[in-house]
Amino acid sequence: KTSLLDNIRGTGVQGREAGGITQHIGASFLPDDVIKKRCGNLYDKMGRAGSRIPGVLVIDTPGHEVFRNLRVRGGSAADIAILVVDVNRGFQQQTNESFNILKDRKVPFVVALNKVDQISGWRKTGTMSVIRSIAEQDASIRADLDQKIYDVIGTLSVLGYQSEAFYRVKDFTKEIAIVPISARTGTGVSEILAMLVGLTQQYLLKKLAQEEKPTRGLVLEVNDEAGMGPTANIILIDGSMGKSDTILVAKRDDIIVTRPKAIMLPKPLDEMRDPRDKFKSVSSVQAAAGIKIASPDLDGVLPGSTVYVAKSASEIEPLRRAIESEMRSVFVETESDGIIVKCDTIGSLEAITEMLRRQQIPIARADIGPVNKRDVIEAKAVKKNDRHLGVVLAFNVKVLPDAQTESEMYHVQIFGDRVIYRLLDSYTDWVEKDTMHEEDATFGELTPIAKFTFLRGLVFRNKDPAVFGIRVDVGTLRQKVHFMSERGKRIGQIHQLQEDKKTVGSAQEGSEVACSTHGAVVGRNIREEDVFYTLPYSHEARQLLKRFTHRLSPEELGILDHVVKVQREIDPAYGY
Repeated sequence: KTSLLDNIRGTGVQGREAGGITQHIGASFLPDDVIKKRCGNLYDKMGRAGSRIPGVLVIDTPGHEVFRNLRVRGGSAADIAILVVDVNRGFQQQTNESFNILKDRKVPFVVALNKVDQISGWRKTGTMSVIRSIAEQDASIRADLDQKIYDVIGTLSVLGYQSEAFYRVKDFTKEIAIVPISARTGTGVSEILAMLVGLTQQYLLKKLAQEEKPTRGLVLEVNDEAGMGPTANIILIDGSMGKSDTILVAKRDDIIVTRPKAIMLPKPLDEMRDPRDKFKSVSSVQAAAGIKIASPDLDGVLPGSTVYVAKSASEIEPLRRAIESEMRSVFVETESDGIIVKCDTIGSLEAITEMLRRQQIPIARADIGPVNKRDVIEAKAVKKNDRHLGVVLAFNVKVLPDAQTESEMYHVQIFGDRVIYRLLDSYTDWVEKDTMHEEDATFGELTPIAKFTFLRGLVFRNKDPAVFGIRVDVGTLRQKVHFMSERGKRIGQIHQLQEDKKTVGSAQEGSEVACSTHGAVVGRNIREEDVFYTLPYSHEARQLLKRFTHRLSPEELGILDHVVKVQREIDPAYGY
């Protein structure tokens, strides 16, 4: 879909999206003169004389089936829709998902049968008209395209809709138009635009009248911009907004009542998420429009939340209650075991929580913002009862340093990605593999039991980090584990191991390797020929003693007993 818009706008937004897939809702305004120029003489043929739309605000929604709630937001804001179908693949799961939303929301739509240029044997022609381009193809290619169109017609028929190739439609009120296109080459784009204009002008004029509609919009994103302060990109769905109007928007724990200091419009054809030019300041704007507003009160406003305009003081309180109700339905906070979800916007949060619920994966808490230490601590508590639920899913947000440290210390999995379906897939794939080898996975997370000796004459660096040669006497030594002296004093952490000048993740019994450590200083707290032991955390020692003694060799068991004995002299609760 973004490729189709890129072709109309002459932009390259799709190539800059994560994974080439739209992750958030965007908007572009296509003015009447641009549509008319692109459609040519088709514009007047499709429209009713004397009736003209001022332009089309195109809402570009994310493109995978897990974005159901984002699509619902896009679909509910839409007066008419383009359902994009791959000509060579037909209806896919995400197509059915989109179709069901359009059906539920009663949004009229046309089908763009994309990638006709990739039909085997399709010849490039000198025309952008798909009708003329089809006419210039060989008979076998025309027959192949017809078959692909009839496949879509058959699918829609099963779903309860009559449809036909747009050049064979007899009644647009009864049949869905299917327009073959190529978003890459631009073939058929004029016809798809003409279909939108024609259907809108003939059947949606009353629905589009704005005189009686209350003003509402959708916050796309909030930024702090130089010279302007906090700003919000908004899709104005209904009504109008002026600089003197009172607007209501949501923060995480508050409702803000303010006035826009400035209202700005992007240039026609510019994508709001990725504008090529500066926005233009206006005093008021009529829906539908993609706008930017500026106000010092917008800092902390939630992306994906609804914005309302109160035309009188009596409207403020009912609108405040409406926003509070919406917010309560979005965030999840339970006392039962479940995963932690952190996202960047309300839309992505809704999308992920909806998919998790459809897969019957319980959620302990779902919220907006970076992954913090509290999230990991809560996941750690859940992990004690269910290791597959004691995780954090992070969509397009940072993991704070203290959270990262906590997760590494207690082996709490944090799954992060900028593509939602990839995030969910990585989690479910991990659960599947981990379930098959759960004991191995749990044991593999624990600090390995090992004993190693600082070799004489092999000091490469004294500190920050200390680098020296060692011999692994018992067990397996691994990077990122803590170690202690023979008397139980904590020395530091193994940072890196090298063998033959190559970094290795671990070193087996009998290996002689170079070791770099944080916290150790040669000549101060470590010396040549010193013997060291890996130091499990207390909770790890407890698991080793209760569950995994059968996985340890007699020598490793002896070392574990020694570690526990000397640590309990320091902390009597160690390993309990």
